[in-house]
Amino acid sequence: MNLFYKFPIIFLVASLFSCSDGKGIQLEYDTNSAILSYGATQLKDDIETGGYTLQDSPEGASYIIHFVSADQKLNQIQNVILKQHSPDITPDGYKIRREGDHIYVIGKTERGCLYGIQDIKEQLKAGADISTLEERQVNPTFNFRAIKFNLPWSPYRPGPATDLHTETCKDLSFWEAYLDMMVENRYNALSLWNTHPFPYMIRAKNYPEATPFSNEELSEWKVFWKSLFKMAKDRGIETYLVNWNIVVSTEFAEAYGAKEHFDRSELVKKYTRESVTQVINEYENLTGLGVTLADWMGNWGEEKMTPTEREDWIEDTFVKGMAQADRKIKFIHRAVLAGDPKEMRRVIDKADLPDKTIVEVKFNWSHGQSTPKLSLTHSNDEGTIMRDFWDPKPENFFIAWMIRNEDFFVLRWGDPDFIRQHIKTNHHDYVDGYFVGSEGYIPAKDYSHIEDHPHKTWNYAFEKQWLYYRLWGRLIYDANETDKALAAEFEVKYPKIDGLSLLKAHSLASKTPEHFASFFKGTWDFTLYSEGFLAPWIYGYDDQQSPFISIAEFIDHETLDANYISIKDYCEMKFQGQAIAVKRMDPLTLAEIVQGNSEKAMALIKKLRAPDNEPSLQSELDDLETWCHLGYYFSDKLRAGVALKTYQLAKQQEDKEKTLFHLEKCLSHWEKVIQMTQDRYRPMPYVSMGHHEPRWPEFTSFHWSNYLIDVKADLDYVLQLEK
Repeated sequence: MNLFYKFPIIFLVASLFSCSDGKGIQLEYDTNSAILSYGATQLKDDIETGGYTLQDSPEGASYIIHFVSADQKLNQIQNVILKQHSPDITPDGYKIRREGDHIYVIGKTERGCLYGIQDIKEQLKAGADISTLEERQVNPTFNFRAIKFNLPWSPYRPGPATDLHTETCKDLSFWEAYLDMMVENRYNALSLWNTHPFPYMIRAKNYPEATPFSNEELSEWKVFWKSLFKMAKDRGIETYLVNWNIVVSTEFAEAYGAKEHFDRSELVKKYTRESVTQVINEYENLTGLGVTLADWMGNWGEEKMTPTEREDWIEDTFVKGMAQADRKIKFIHRAVLAGDPKEMRRVIDKADLPDKTIVEVKFNWSHGQSTPKLSLTHSNDEGTIMRDFWDPKPENFFIAWMIRNEDFFVLRWGDPDFIRQHIKTNHHDYVDGYFVGSEGYIPAKDYSHIEDHPHKTWNYAFEKQWLYYRLWGRLIYDANETDKALAAEFEVKYPKIDGLSLLKAHSLASKTPEHFASFFKGTWDFTLYSEGFLAPWIYGYDDQQSPFISIAEFIDHETLDANYISIKDYCEMKFQGQAIAVKRMDPLTLAEIVQGNSEKAMALIKKLRAPDNEPSLQSELDDLETWCHLGYYFSDKLRAGVALKTYQLAKQQEDKEKTLFHLEKCLSHWEKVIQMTQDRYRPMPYVSMGHHEPRWPEFTSFHWSNYLIDVKADLDYVLQLEK
């Protein structure tokens, strides 16, 4: 095992033998490469559990597998192979090729070859023998594939749903599992978000009182951060810290006479700039920093900053602080409310960074799992011309779509059709990446599931939601990956199951929240929670009513996707005799589509259920069935809404009776949702109550059973009409 190449990115040489012949596998690789050492260790685990034995000598090898890099000096044989196969490999891409008894995995970079190792590992897990390994070539669809992970300390969303993750997120065992998941799913960037990370990382040289920690406590934090960044780097994962903007710690404010937020003084600028430099210098494995323009830059009132003032502040703090550091890092610049693309371009141009800046744009604001049509961003509600972000085409930055999920935190989701359509619709020449994640939900401690329930076979929340991460990661890496390949993991997890049928059931059931968020327009986080049919900060803002979307609110609300027609507009157009454009989605057609998807999913679920199913498989099927009942509820609420609005316009009693008929069905569907969830999921801290004090004290926790009273209230509302 000690033989390795002297140049650093000739990755792995392996001789593999079938154990049925009494032979084993020999691995040779550059032990100086942390990334390849990690990959080799991962592969060894599968070799040993797959019935093979590891040997130290390559003599008598039946096959030799070579991992070679396109950017290093190679020996003569490898140069020939490289010349034949490498010119069309892009960064993070790889090829698997056969030449007689030799198998070559060729990559541009260590990370690309790591993905080649993962490919072999996955083929072996799926039952392939070394003699049947498939030849493949994969180039990434996008070069930047990031997770958005909000941290529970100095959090942007304070409250119980955040606080309960603190210990888990300080545990490096959690991060080891999370980073392994990222490698498996081809994510190459971890972005860590909170309002002000610096006091948890450094004792600022000129402002030592800014951190609340003793030297011993701060030392423990430094061990944590350095270990996390190193673990990520060893897996080929970049790390970024993203803060909001003009924020200081409580301790800084008290010690140096500043405001915690929106303090535009030279004092706070100097502290921020010096902290940026010090963090870069002290954390050698941190890849980059990010900053935003909103929130504490005075979005409203007299203190509101102009786009130029915002960008000037970023230039004077983050950009200058980066320039003064001992090494160069990468930069994330968020494109959010009150930004100006021309001002942003000015700052990026002047910064003259060695790598392209990553400009993050929220796709459909906080509800990315809606329509794949770009209908709304966080940058166009105040007249910003979004086109200016990419016209003319940027040369020193690229757009990375932020797919925010504020719509489902409990039930599993997985729809590869949606992701493929999203990529097909939005893969422009100025786009080279995606962020995937949530602002309010942290996928660490699984606080929703009843702890001792037999279904619960996972340790962390992200492990339960594994398909969500798998589909997004694998498809933004390779948009051409087939359903068969994506479904293979089901058959590894559940050997008796038809993986394609289970993936199809997931896809059909998961369309319910997509259609709902496309039909019912949400903007920022708390304007929509599709999983619960809630709109906390649209309704109930002033009058303390429930956040549940009532039938009256459902009728009047506008759609996100302009191709969908609201109930109000549809009924008024019909009443006035106006034609409905064929390409537009009217509420009754939508009801049929959602119900049809749910019925097809239910048929598959019925076939997949068996008494001897794995407990976690039963849990997945129960989640899918819950989505189906929510789909039925959505469908009948659409029909009820159309009937009620028609009754209000035409005053025909039969329309009122039709409304009651569909609302009775809605009640039955909601009771079924409760039945499917009450013995698995407990009332949980409600993410949408975390940013501000609860306006509805009775709704500080979430479970579908909390809102049965509201479902019944829709019926009472109609019964009371014109009595």
